[in-house]
Amino acid sequence: MAAPLVFSIVESLSHPDFSRLFQRLGLREARFHSMRKAIAALKKQQPDWVIAEFFYGFGNNYAGANVGNLDVFLSSLQKYAPGARVIVLVDANNRPHVAKLQARFELHALIAQPAGEADLETLLGGG
Repeated sequence: MAAPLVFSIVESLSHPDFSRLFQRLGLREARFHSMRKAIAALKKQQPDWVIAEFFYGFGNNYAGANVGNLDVFLSSLQKYAPGARVIVLVDANNRPHVAKLQARFELHALIAQPAGEADLETLLGGG
């Protein structure tokens, strides 16, 4: 049986590099630097875990149906990997808006930024 797969969606410099933690826990990592690439990969391989930052749509980019940067990916995740557990990293500026995302999608956990390995290790079953 293959090791569990983690999709790391890294869209900013504030996203910590958890690669060593994933290796230590025996997890495979697929790292993406754009939602478009993550969605394309989702159609080919289904993750067990997703780690991504949440950015609220303060501007016009997310006007209407979307709350922020994760909506389209999480909608696709429901179709292609409904059992995947989603861990969202969120900073203080975006924290007041994450409830809107939680109202639309099931999130396994929220971690306040700046996040460290200890914040994630227990959630992934390593501690």
